[in-house]
Amino acid sequence: MLGLGLPSVEPALFALIFVMVRIGAAFIAAPVFGAVSVPLTVRIVLAAAIGILVVNNAAVATPQAVFSLETFLQVAQEALVGLALGFVLQIAFAGPLVASEAIGNTMGLGFASTVDPQRGAPTPALGQFLSIMMTLLFLSLDGHLVLVDLVVRSYRVLPPGDAWLSPDRLKAIALFGSYAFASGLLLALPVGFIILCLNIIVGMISRSAPALNLFAIGLPASLATGLVAFAIAFPAMGDTMGLIIREALSATANLVLD
Repeated sequence: MLGLGLPSVEPALFALIFVMVRIGAAFIAAPVFGAVSVPLTVRIVLAAAIGILVVNNAAVATPQAVFSLETFLQVAQEALVGLALGFVLQIAFAGPLVASEAIGNTMGLGFASTVDPQRGAPTPALGQFLSIMMTLLFLSLDGHLVLVDLVVRSYRVLPPGDAWLSPDRLKAIALFGSYAFASGLLLALPVGFIILCLNIIVGMISRSAPALNLFAIGLPASLATGLVAFAIAFPAMGDTMGLIIREALSATANLVLD
């Protein structure tokens, strides 16, 4: 318990900082919380607020000494668990980026790139649009609240001092990495299939009329067809992104459940 008496201030503060390691690591790796636009002060305040709830409602055994090998190992354990919880969700958010690469290159938008405010790195313009939509869906499905709940519940299954992830859990994280490519291709399938059919038609035209300038016809046709197909398929893509978020939250819950 966090008491107000002077003798209990230092142990309570040490326990709070120790608990904040797992929470802060999860926020660094997780989407939304780990965005470049989120100030470091906000992450620290959120980690401290959640850490106070954990210290007062969960049995947290802190290391006996501050500077010891055992303490460093337990801090590494806590950081590993937090990074794993956030990394699984980050894998799901890579799906729209894979889809944007597949769609943008076939549409001729591979050269159009901008800086993604969530990651602070150059991404295709279409990928930034899908990433923003994925973030809005994540917030609308209360994914941020579910993540906080899973981090707090992780102290029951993976208590401090015994928080090394089992080989089965590490294997599940590795296997879930393939879901980023599968979900990205699933998102890109409707638009990609239509553009593939268009490319086949353009190839047939090039065979029948070799003198025709395909660059003057094929690129505008691919761009216009891709935009129309993207507008038509976007509602289905939104449903798919919602399914991806639910699968990611389910995979994250499997890490902290027996």
